[in-house]
Amino acid sequence: MDDRLIEVPRGLANVAVAETSIGDVRAREGFYRYRDYSAIELAETVTVEDVWHLLVRGALPDAAERAAFAAEVAAARARPEVDEVVRVVLGAGPVDPVAGLKAAWPLYAAARGLRPVYDLSEAARSADAVELAAITPVILDALHRRGRGLAPLPELAGRGIAANHLHQLTGRVPDARAERALTAYLIAVMDHGFNASTFTARVIASTGADVASCLAGGLGALTGPLHGGAPSRALDELDEVGTPDVVEPWVRAQVAGGRRIMGFGHAVYRTADPRSELMKRYAREFGGPRVELAVRFEETTERLLAELKPGRELHANVEFYAAVVMEACGIPRDMLTPTFAIARTIGWTAHVLEQARDPKIIRPSARFTGAPEVTPLP
Repeated sequence: MDDRLIEVPRGLANVAVAETSIGDVRAREGFYRYRDYSAIELAETVTVEDVWHLLVRGALPDAAERAAFAAEVAAARARPEVDEVVRVVLGAGPVDPVAGLKAAWPLYAAARGLRPVYDLSEAARSADAVELAAITPVILDALHRRGRGLAPLPELAGRGIAANHLHQLTGRVPDARAERALTAYLIAVMDHGFNASTFTARVIASTGADVASCLAGGLGALTGPLHGGAPSRALDELDEVGTPDVVEPWVRAQVAGGRRIMGFGHAVYRTADPRSELMKRYAREFGGPRVELAVRFEETTERLLAELKPGRELHANVEFYAAVVMEACGIPRDMLTPTFAIARTIGWTAHVLEQARDPKIIRPSARFTGAPEVTPLP
């Protein structure tokens, strides 16, 4: 076929590039699921580790599987190479945790001798995937604390990623409300269709590369402000607005100036983002002036966007209320995107494992838009 006749939907919208049994996003219904379960129901009822097992091992664990999986994760988190890699990354000077993680994964893979997925059995690939996801919060928390990670507390034993992450970031034993809110967030954002970072990780996996390379590529995509880099920007907006009476003139000025309002709009949803609705419920449980301002901001922004951009169906996305909830949990602003990365890494590993089962490399075509004729050299 003549490449010039190939249709190229902007952003590859509505183009199916692979088959998956990991998750399903029904954008028009405002619903998404992980395997056979509602993702929102999982977020409200089970643990991060149970959903992690569901995504990478294919089913929710029974008691024996839960214990075995916890032991596997704990063993990975305790590997001496983790501390060595953190020291190397910090040796170059102060570093943003996400930038440090992008460097740390390949360094860790080299230290551990992790091999390309093309050369591994299914069991070996799965072990590498779990190991790399398990060390991710350890690395991020250590980078945030400049290598001075807090010793695990006995009272946090068995409480999982959410509680231990909060302890490392705040220095306190998290209360039940904060732990449950962060657990819901981490589960809710583990996977969400073929978003830019997931697709990037799968493309790299299709080459047969090692899992760490796949994750580093996915993380690079996640850091973009139009993908996972927006939570802190949503809080910046609330800071700039300050009080409820300023919301409407501020939003009108933003729209009139052609500036994007971070935390609103989504590449897929044209209805309420179910993840945003979930996080809004948790935000209301915290309450306070900040949450009241966020609710007013959302209501006013959606009303004005409907007025000023009719037909666009722009609603608050997950990052808006997630930022408010994570702030209420005590997570520093510079750790919002890293916390997103902890969750999404689990989803990426599930997709890497699924893609690795297909030996066909992802290699799409492009439509050439240059001059139709070749220009002879003089």
